[in-house]
Amino acid sequence: MAEGSGLWRNRDFTVFWASQTLSVAGDSFALIAVPLLVLHVTGSVAQMGLLTGLASAASVAAGVFAGVLVDRLDRRRLLIWCDVARMALYGVVPVAWAFGPKVWLLYVVLPLSEAIGMVFQVAYVTAVRGLVDADRITEANGRLGATAAAAGVGGPLLAGVVAGWFGPTAAIAINAASFGVSALGVLLIRLRRQPVSSPEEERGSWRSLLAGARFLWRQPVLRALTVLLSFFIFLTLGLTDVLIYHLKHDLGQSDGAVGVVLAVAALGTVAGSLLVGPVRRRLGFGASWIGAIAVAGLAVMGLGVSAGVPVAAATAAAYLACVSVAGICSMSLRQQVTPDHLLGRVTSAFWTIHFSLGPAGAAVLTWGAQRHGVEVVCLLAGAACLLIAVAAFFTPIRQQNPELSGATG
Repeated sequence: MAEGSGLWRNRDFTVFWASQTLSVAGDSFALIAVPLLVLHVTGSVAQMGLLTGLASAASVAAGVFAGVLVDRLDRRRLLIWCDVARMALYGVVPVAWAFGPKVWLLYVVLPLSEAIGMVFQVAYVTAVRGLVDADRITEANGRLGATAAAAGVGGPLLAGVVAGWFGPTAAIAINAASFGVSALGVLLIRLRRQPVSSPEEERGSWRSLLAGARFLWRQPVLRALTVLLSFFIFLTLGLTDVLIYHLKHDLGQSDGAVGVVLAVAALGTVAGSLLVGPVRRRLGFGASWIGAIAVAGLAVMGLGVSAGVPVAAATAAAYLACVSVAGICSMSLRQQVTPDHLLGRVTSAFWTIHFSLGPAGAAVLTWGAQRHGVEVVCLLAGAACLLIAVAAFFTPIRQQNPELSGATG
């Protein structure tokens, strides 16, 4: 890439950006279709939470080894194979469902797909580093997040329509096809050559495996982010299932209405992705991250007391906007301060640790919603998110520019 050229002139990034945007649009079909399949057959939000929890557990388990794979193998080829595998897995569901509902199949396909997806996501983060210059990373992440979220606006809306007219399995078939589009896009790009690991890091497999976790522990800001995000994920991983349950069970809405609400909510991710750059420049890292987590907590509480579709959609949008701001700030900081040959393992360790509590959290949140009601669990979860924001203020996270001040070293 020519020095000083912008992202618009970076052909490889543009192709990657376009293909991943289409892939995310396809992902939004599964986001709606899988819970609807379970709900239609079993009528149980607890079953939805159990499936989400098992899928998340598989993702966490894969995360232990994902970083080593990403740092040792050709990242471009790994991205392609992950897409092809997920296309095959999701493609099995509509074929099998044509002969009758098979909920057990979802307990096979979803965990496997999430495990492969973890490897893809770790490689995805390193791919951004391999496509753009360091001073363009936050801009690139924001652009990827914004357009992916924009695709997520139309995706849930269309998914709800498809699920309503043709059934949830048709929406899953479209998701399978989207992975083929993603694989084709990655096939057409080139990544910069990745640096090889030092001999010291390759002396033992366990030493290499733990290299990412050691790096996180030695970086005060990343260490604090990892711990606090673990609790945040525990509190919020099952929130989409709770929202769908609230719309279907409490408010008596149709599948199409669920798609509309999630499409409106996705506008929050678009807004957060577009605002994260100027917000971080104006407020700094600490205020941006802490403020986003605090407002997210308030939004979760608002969702719990929402008595109508417009309020539920608005609070979900506010929540996703804040999650987007906090997530992009966190990811960009990791990309800025981590050596490239360690980036896969650091990303893998970060996600594995902070998602480790997620499966239990999803099961608890959905069980609580069914047993005690959506209002109670959302009020408690939102209040706990506020406590996380307060705790972050007393850690190195609060610093304005930790990547420059030395707080990460």
